[in-house]
Amino acid sequence: MIGKVLTVAGSDSIGGAGIQADIKTITVNGCYAMTVITALTAQNTLGVTDVLDVPPAFIAAQFDAVFTDVVPDAVKIGMVSNTESIRMIAEKLRQYRPAYTVIDPVMVATSGSALLRPDAVDALCTELLPLATVITPNLSEAGVLLGREIRDPAEMREAAEELSKRFGTAVLVKGGHLTGTAADMLYADGQIHVFETERVETENTHGTGCTLSSAIASNLAKGMTLADAVKSAKQYLTDALKTGFDIGHGSGSLLHNFMLTR
Repeated sequence: MIGKVLTVAGSDSIGGAGIQADIKTITVNGCYAMTVITALTAQNTLGVTDVLDVPPAFIAAQFDAVFTDVVPDAVKIGMVSNTESIRMIAEKLRQYRPAYTVIDPVMVATSGSALLRPDAVDALCTELLPLATVITPNLSEAGVLLGREIRDPAEMREAAEELSKRFGTAVLVKGGHLTGTAADMLYADGQIHVFETERVETENTHGTGCTLSSAIASNLAKGMTLADAVKSAKQYLTDALKTGFDIGHGSGSLLHNFMLTR
C-alpha cells in the first residue's frame, strides 16, 4: 500500500518551497500527499512580501478532515509563524498521535526573510519540538534554538546532541551553509550519524529545507529506518540540486527539471 504523508506548512506562491515543494517531493518519492495549510505567503526567490496566517481553528479543521478519513503514515511540519497556530498543531498531534513527525523549524526563508515571529520561538520549543520524531534545523536555526553560533562540524555534532537531549527527539543538523563540506549530522538514540555528499555549486536553493524534510517523511512512511530515511532523502536532494535549472531572477528553482526527469 502506498505511504501517506501529511504536510503542514505555508503556501509559496512561486511554487519552489512550502506546501508546493512538499507535494512535489512526496509524490516523486512514491507517497500520497495531503495538506494542512498554515499560511499564505506572497513570495518568490527574491523574498517574502506578505504573509496571511490561517486562523488556528481552521488549521484544526484541516487536521480533523484528514485524520478522520485518510490517516497519514507520517507528518511533516514546516512553516508555522505564530504562537496560537503552534499550540493548535501541538494539540492535534497529541490528539491523533501520528507514527512519525518530521519538524523543519522554519524561521527564515532562503532569501533571508523572517517566517517565524520572535515571540513564537518559545512556543515552538516548549509545545511542538518535543512531539517530533526528528527535527531538521539548519545552522542558523540550530543557533537560534541554542542561543549561540554554529560554525563548524564539531559544533554541529555538539548542537545535534544537545538539542536531542533538550527536546527528547532525534535531531538532524544540516550543514549546507558550511564551506567545504555538505555534511549533515543526525543524533539519534545516543549515536551520531554523518551524511556527506558532494557539494553542488548552484544558486537554485529555494526550498531545499522543505524538500529534505518532506523526503525524510516520505521515506519513514515507506517503512525505512530513520538513518536510512535521512540518507535516501539527502541523496534525493543532491540529485535535485544537480538537475535544477534557472527559471527565476533570484535564487531560482530547485526541483523543476528533476521533477520532470526522475
